[in-house]
Amino acid sequence: MYYILYPIFYLLSLLPWRVMYFLSDAIAGLIYHVLGYRKEVVMQNLLIAFPEKTEKERIQIAKAFYLNFTDTFIETIKLLSISEKGLRKRFSSNIEVVDAFYDQGVDVQLEAGHFFNWEFINLGVSKYGKYPFVGVYMPVSNKAVNRIMMQLRSRYGTILIPATDFRNKFREYAKDRYSLGLAADQNPGNPANAHWVYFFNRLTPFVTGPEKGAKLNNIPVIFANFYKKKRGYYHIQFEVITTEPRTFEEGKLTQVFASYVEKAIKQIPDNYLWSHKRWKWEFDEEKYGDRVIK
Repeated sequence: MYYILYPIFYLLSLLPWRVMYFLSDAIAGLIYHVLGYRKEVVMQNLLIAFPEKTEKERIQIAKAFYLNFTDTFIETIKLLSISEKGLRKRFSSNIEVVDAFYDQGVDVQLEAGHFFNWEFINLGVSKYGKYPFVGVYMPVSNKAVNRIMMQLRSRYGTILIPATDFRNKFREYAKDRYSLGLAADQNPGNPANAHWVYFFNRLTPFVTGPEKGAKLNNIPVIFANFYKKKRGYYHIQFEVITTEPRTFEEGKLTQVFASYVEKAIKQIPDNYLWSHKRWKWEFDEEKYGDRVIK
């Protein structure tokens, strides 16, 4: 199946950008107006995050989100054949903030929210940064598609570790220099073991793994805020959260990270993955009261 799908996707990737975006426009309209993919989840999330906005304003954000959503898939196909010159033209960053720690001889942990377009960012960071870049991914159930995605994501040397076996696999690479990239706003599997922090004025559970890992290794934690400058052009802005994670009380580092994500979302509301069930868990004082970070 791989030898059938890959040539098809590669040939599609050779289409001009304007043609691909025409397809994205059509697919986004179909998903929003006809199929309604996770539309209820998207609109409910936007209501929780932006209760002060009018329904019309939230609908505008939703429509822009769906376009970003389909653009991500279209752009991922384009990335199969993008040249180094093309990537350099369409990707920018202040990677020197991260590289400064490489020169100091320390490893770093890069933390981001579910922003668009993560595939562009993966290639750019692994291509232009000094560190070997370690990325955590969720394997795709279709083996052929998973192989294509692995090939794409590792094109410039990204070390890929499946989220399903991260703890065991990461040990193999932690002995060498690395920058570890994490989507740290994941929903926890068990909210009783999460850090509950205020996120858009609502108590929300965040996974504890990123904070635990940063403290265990006592390495700098850097917030990675990436966004679209214009269609097909992305920038990633790195900002150091701390160089001494062990100085934070339990949960405080997660709380600070959540505030960074919220600020970034408020600046560009449609840049977040609103179809992600961020408020899947309802807060229960009796069950989770001792997990609230104050």
